[in-house]
Amino acid sequence: MTPTLPIPVVLAGVHGHGRSHLRTLQRLSEQGIVRLVGVCDPRPVPPSLLDGFGSVTYSPDLSDVLRTTGAAITILVTPIHTHLPLARTALEHGSHLLVEKPPTATLAEFEELCTAVALSGLACQVGFQSLGSSAVAAVRSLIADGAIGAVRGIGGAGTWIRTSAYYERAAWAGRRRLDGRDVVDGALTNPFAHAIITALAVADAEGAVSGPIELELFHAHAIESDDTSCVRFRSSTGVPISIAVTLCAAEHRPPQLVVHGETGRIIFEYTLDRVTLDRDSADPVTTVYPRTGLMENLVAHITREVPLLVPPEATRGFMTVLEAVRCAPDPRPIPESAQQVSVTAEGTRRIVSGIDELVHRSASHIALFSELDAPWASMTEVAP
Repeated sequence: MTPTLPIPVVLAGVHGHGRSHLRTLQRLSEQGIVRLVGVCDPRPVPPSLLDGFGSVTYSPDLSDVLRTTGAAITILVTPIHTHLPLARTALEHGSHLLVEKPPTATLAEFEELCTAVALSGLACQVGFQSLGSSAVAAVRSLIADGAIGAVRGIGGAGTWIRTSAYYERAAWAGRRRLDGRDVVDGALTNPFAHAIITALAVADAEGAVSGPIELELFHAHAIESDDTSCVRFRSSTGVPISIAVTLCAAEHRPPQLVVHGETGRIIFEYTLDRVTLDRDSADPVTTVYPRTGLMENLVAHITREVPLLVPPEATRGFMTVLEAVRCAPDPRPIPESAQQVSVTAEGTRRIVSGIDELVHRSASHIALFSELDAPWASMTEVAP
C-alpha cells in the first residue's frame, strides 16, 4: 500500500547531526510532505528541539517508537556500529530507511544490510548528500564530451579543522573499535566519505573500485582512527583516484575533486555543488548546480516510484575502500615536532605543519604523502 502525504517519520538520533535532520523535517513538514511522529535517542530530548512539530512520541527504544507510531520512514542518525541492528528493527516494522553514512562499519555488515533490504521489499537510502547534486551528472557529461580530453586521473583534497572536542562528543568518535565492535570512524570513512564516493560517481556510473587500494593513515590527535590520511585506487574503468584529507588543517576550506585531463581540468567543490571548467585554451567557467534532498527523493520513491538516488548498492565502491581502511594497520601517530598545538575555547587544536599544501599537492599529482616526501609518511598496500 502506497503511503499518502504527509509521510509519518521517526528520527533515531536527535542530538548532534540529528539536529540537521530536524531542520530538514521542519521544512518538509511545513510543505506537507512529512510528519515527525516519533524520536528515539538514549538521552532525553529537550522539548525545545521539537518545537513546531506537534505531538511527538519519544522512547529510547526504536521498536517501541515504531510500534506506537507505525512510521513509514525511519531516519538513522546513530553511531556507525549501530546502523545494521537498528536498520533490521526498522525493516521488521515495515518502515523504509534513510541511514546516515557510512551505511555500516564493515563490508560483511553491508552485505547483510543489502540482503535485509532486498528481502523486505522496502526502500533504503544512504545519506551521501553529494550524490543528490546534479553537478555529478554535469561533470560526467563534460568528461564524456571531451571537454578536457582524455582523463588522466582524479585527485581529491579536504582540509578541515576539528579540535579535541570533536572526539570528546561521543564514546565512538575517533574509534576503530568499541566494546569489541568495529566502528571505523576516521577522516576518510566519515567526514570525508563524500569525497571517495563522489569521485567514484564521477569516474564511473557503477561507482566500483578496481585493483589494489593504497593507504597512508595517520593521526595527530590522541585517537585510534585517522585524522590525516590519503588513499589511492582505481575506478572499474581504470581511472586513478587519490583522496588526501586532514582534520588538522591551518585553514578550513571546501573540499574539492580535481579531474585532470589532457587539455585542462574540472574542479568540483562537492559541498557547494560548484563546478569550474578550466581548459588550457579558455578562461575558467564556474557553474553552480541544484541539488535534490535525499529525504525528498526517498518520499518521491515510495509515493511515486521515482528512482532512489543512493540505494545501498550505489555505495559498494565506497564500502570497499572502508573495508580496506578497517583491515589496514592502525594509523600511525604524527610526531609532536611536526605539529602546532594550541588550546582554544573549542578544545585543543592541532595543525600538522605544511599539511594544507601537502593535501592539495596530492590532489594535483594524484600522489600519496610518502611520494611527496612527507617525512612522517609511509605506505601500506591493501587488497580490496
